[in-house]
Formats: sequence, C-alpha cells, structure tokens
Amino acid sequence: MKQYDYLIVGAGLFGAVFAHEMKKQGKRCLVLEKRNHTGGNIYCEKVEDITVHKYGAHIFHTSNERVWNYVNSFCEFNNFINTPMANFEGKLYNLPFNMNTFSQIFGVTTPEEAKAIIEEQRSEIKGEPKNLEEQAISLVGREIYTKLVKGYTEKQWGRDCKDLPAFIIKRLPVRYTYDNNYFNDTYQGIPVNSYNQLIDKLLDGVEVRLNTDFLADKDYYLSLAEKCVYTGTIDGYFDYALGNLDYRSLRFETETLDMQEFQPVAVVNYNERQIPYTRIIEHKHFEFGKQEKTVITREYPANWEKGDEPYYPVNDDRNNALYEQYKALAENEKNVIFGGRLGQYKYFDMDKCIESALEFCEKELSNE
Repeated sequence: MKQYDYLIVGAGLFGAVFAHEMKKQGKRCLVLEKRNHTGGNIYCEKVEDITVHKYGAHIFHTSNERVWNYVNSFCEFNNFINTPMANFEGKLYNLPFNMNTFSQIFGVTTPEEAKAIIEEQRSEIKGEPKNLEEQAISLVGREIYTKLVKGYTEKQWGRDCKDLPAFIIKRLPVRYTYDNNYFNDTYQGIPVNSYNQLIDKLLDGVEVRLNTDFLADKDYYLSLAEKCVYTGTIDGYFDYALGNLDYRSLRFETETLDMQEFQPVAVVNYNERQIPYTRIIEHKHFEFGKQEKTVITREYPANWEKGDEPYYPVNDDRNNALYEQYKALAENEKNVIFGGRLGQYKYFDMDKCIESALEFCEKELSNE
C-alpha cells in the first residue's frame, strides 16, 4: 500500500479543489507546489494594507449556482463589479462595448444610430470571418476594432490580428444599452480578505510541500501515491518529447504610489500597439479601499520560453494538433489525471476551473 492515495501536482485552484474534495472522502493527499506559496495565479499579497493580486486581476464571475455556492461556503465575497476602461491616445472609453462606448466614439445617443453605423462598417466582411480581425470587424465595425481591439490584442498574443483565429474574440460582449458591467454572469465579486483565504480553507488539513519541483524527480514522486493529478504543462510532463506547445507569458511591474487614487477604475487597458503594457491594475479598487497610498501593476505580455511562467495556451491549429498528440500519450499514462489550464492546454476562467475539478472528483469517486 502506497503512502498516499493522490499526489496532486500544483496548489492552484484546480489542485486545491481536488485535494479538498478527496480529503473529505478520507483520501490521503499530498500536494506539491513549485512556487513558494499556494494559490497559483490567484495568490495575493498585502502591500500598504492593500490586497495585491500578484499575478494580475482576478475577478470571480459565474452563472453556475453550484459553483457560486461552493466558493461562498469557504469565504465571503464582496459585490465588486468589473467595469474596465480603455485608454486610446489619451482618451478613455467604456468597456465592454456598449452605448457609452458608441456615444464616445460615434457621438450617437440611441441604439438605432449605433447599430446603423456598425452595420455599415461591418458590411466589408463577406462570409464567415477567417481570422480575428474579420471576426472583430463583423461584431463592432472597423473604427472600434482599430481603436479598441487591434493594438491590445496584438500585444497580448504577440502576432497580427490577421494571424489569430477568429474564435478568440467570439465572446466579445456588445451591448446596445448603457451597461458597463463587463461580465454577463449572474454572480460576481472578489473574496473579502483575498483569494488566499479561499485556498487556505480548501487545503486545510492537506499536506502541502512548497518549493518542490515534481518534474525534477518525477518517478520518485509518482511512486509515493496510487494516483497522480497533474496540473502543470502537459508537454513538460513528457519532457517535450513531441516538441513544445506555445504559451504566452506575462511580466508584472508593481509600484506603490503616494496618492489616494491613480485611475478611476480597477483596470484600464492601454490599446495602442506602441505602449508595451496591455493594462494597469489599481488593486485597492477591488475592495473599495480608502488607504492613503495606492498600489498599481503594469501588465506586460511576453513571449514564452522554457523556464518562464506559462499563462495562456496558444490554441491555434498547430498547437491544438500537437496537444492532441500529447493527449493521446496522456491517455496511456497509467493512474495520472491531467487537469487545469496547463494540463488540458485550455483557457479556463476560475469558475470553469472549479467546475472541471469537481467533475474530475465525481468521476474518480464513481469509478471506485
């Protein structure tokens, strides 16, 4: 009999939920985490009594009542609503695209006027959009695409919009009402006293080893448990045997300012291609802070190379085909479950990550 039932690689949201649910069922779990903290990318730090989202803005939103009730069973959420703005050539525009945006750009006041202008501009796209540029123009017209989509997106992905797949932007919210709430979901908020509280409660009573690189001694760690739940990069698990998948990375530049407020909302996007960062986050706004100082973070997209932190899978045709080959290898890997954004090479919002982890748990328990 092995020492643990489950070895869980990664103490992010997926791993923490899986560990919690299995511990509830009496399973012996060991969580390994390469970083010096739990929580993955939702980890927070306190600076000047302000909760700082160390790895970029994380706003919880969902329409899944089960997931919402689940997270609220561990911590209280505030009523923060995400109302980002876009800075283009020194002017601020409301996001998502709504009547405020159309009024600012087109000078219109009614939905009919906005629709007429967008309809005229989008008519240049014939047939099914073949790439992100055509998809965006077909949704919001040429002018909004040029000002508020093109530069930001090309910085984010490191390539021209014509070279990006259309599906990336298919969920772009477009509203003909004066509504600045970025998300369409039923529930939204941020944990009171940070996401750390959520993760700490999920991992309460679970053995966690920080600063531990699973891949540095994979066979040894696998020998400790009956099964492994792996949430790292799937190509990394197989030592890049078929070649490496592409990811986008991020670099964060955080500073404390001796002022009460730097910007009017938590997130301001910078949409010009020549400005190197994609957005500035002012953390105190997530919790409606009134502190004398403020903390801001500039977020810089970056090319990913081995050793860098992978944040976003690049789900173009080449990478998706390569992932399918790795997935075939994974399916032959006895007693290893590949989960989460990196293990499944798929972008997950936080609620979808929790939903996925719960489904994996249910499947595991039903197979006993």
